[in-house]
Amino acid sequence: MGASLARAAIALGHEVTIVSGPVQIDYPHEVLVIPVITTEEMLDATTTAFQDADGLIGAAAPCDYMPTHVLPQKISKTGSEVMLKLIETPDIVATLGSAKKKGQWVVGFALESDDRRFRSIVKMQRKCCDLMVSNGPSAIDSLDNEVEVLDRLGNVIASLSGPKELVAVDIMQIVQVQLIQPE
Repeated sequence: MGASLARAAIALGHEVTIVSGPVQIDYPHEVLVIPVITTEEMLDATTTAFQDADGLIGAAAPCDYMPTHVLPQKISKTGSEVMLKLIETPDIVATLGSAKKKGQWVVGFALESDDRRFRSIVKMQRKCCDLMVSNGPSAIDSLDNEVEVLDRLGNVIASLSGPKELVAVDIMQIVQVQLIQPE
């Protein structure tokens, strides 16, 4: 979805920076790609890029949790149980949404399996998003997507479905009209 959104933004004449984890995706050659590995690296890179940006579209799905301790080598089998302790990673969209400057905008993505609209509205408010794109688990590793675009009040301003490339074009048109060139 991120690559499709980047192509749609470029087609509208925008400069695009993508902060991306290790994925097997061919991003458009016109974009600046900042590669990262961890959620913390993604937060740092996105924070830096957002300082001079007009807006953020948070389409990435970084890990929500990470181990409290990472060993530098493989854990060999011992026949004993291994317990992992996990902690939450920083919420990139919420961090940047709460720090946006006047004139900046944030579009979030909410992938939900239950109570999609309600949970998306809650996320939008908590993350200080100007729009929220709500989709379900069927979007993962799929060429197609089915989304609802919600405004700040939780109103559905568009229901979109089809190939991700076309859904991305429609999302970017909404961003263009609602956030970049509002009446």
